[in-house]
Amino acid sequence: MGKNNSEIQLTPKEEEVMQILWDNGALYVKEIVALMPDPKPHVNTISTFVRALEQKGIVTHEAHGGSFKYKALLQRDKIRKKSLKMLLKKYFNNSGIGLVSALVEDEEISSEELKELINIIESKK
Repeated sequence: MGKNNSEIQLTPKEEEVMQILWDNGALYVKEIVALMPDPKPHVNTISTFVRALEQKGIVTHEAHGGSFKYKALLQRDKIRKKSLKMLLKKYFNNSGIGLVSALVEDEEISSEELKELINIIESKK
């Protein structure tokens, strides 16, 4: 594998490609392009992204005839956890309360969801 998981950083476009691979499994570049929102990027652009992801060690490929089918090596959960830690550190001084407060302030989380969150926390004790 390329980099250590803690060193992996995805560009927004690489993350978009990864979301497609996570949601759909192994795909050819043309299939990835077809699943992207309009305006669709050129096949060569997505080919560059998947090769970069492969160099980072989070995507691999299998040869099928003259084409390559790409699949994710790193699970979505690993990237999610790392991204959340980076977000907390960068914008919320490592404070979960700061993050949740921002969600409340921006009306991105409802009181019902907060109650559900409290129940989750209580059940882990």
